[in-house]
Amino acid sequence: MFTIEENGEGGAPHGEVVVRAACEADVPAVARIYAHYALHTCVTFEEPAPDEADWGRRFAAVVDAGLPFLVAECGGEPVGYAYCSPWKARPAYRFTVENSIYLAPGAGRLGIGSALLGALLDAAEAAGVRQVIAVVATDAADAGLGAGSIALHRAWGFEDCGRLERVGYKHGRWLDTVLLQRATGVSADPSPPAGREASRTPAG
Repeated sequence: MFTIEENGEGGAPHGEVVVRAACEADVPAVARIYAHYALHTCVTFEEPAPDEADWGRRFAAVVDAGLPFLVAECGGEPVGYAYCSPWKARPAYRFTVENSIYLAPGAGRLGIGSALLGALLDAAEAAGVRQVIAVVATDAADAGLGAGSIALHRAWGFEDCGRLERVGYKHGRWLDTVLLQRATGVSADPSPPAGREASRTPAG
């Protein structure tokens, strides 16, 4: 929990920020936040933007998998969210996840992303996750794309582990992805954590 002071910029959130577990009532706000990035940016490769029903199914899948889905709330309104999803469907990958973080337009550079990522890492560790992977869209011709996300993840101990070149095409441009990885505190224990037993899942 922390407080953002009003800075006079129209639309910028201010007040007490609380990071909490998401609930079904947050799905419409999550859908709205993500739609901005899906429709207008190359931050995500997804298009068109998924609707609320799609997000309801995604939310349920994350929760049913025993993984964290968090929102940051300021002034009673969600201003960002973060969640973990399985890195791959095959059972041997069940201790590894991919993280996603999105902030409402105007909510960047206020500490909200850092608060979400820190809380998400704690929740992932509590869920028995051992490795967290971030996939960040970048463009060799645009140094700004993905720079903030990469810096945020590095600040939380993620290490660069590769670049995939020209793997995406959106809004008339070819895009790279940078992969970053961070171990949780349980990764040093050689025995698999309880609670994440193998299950039959489609190969992926």
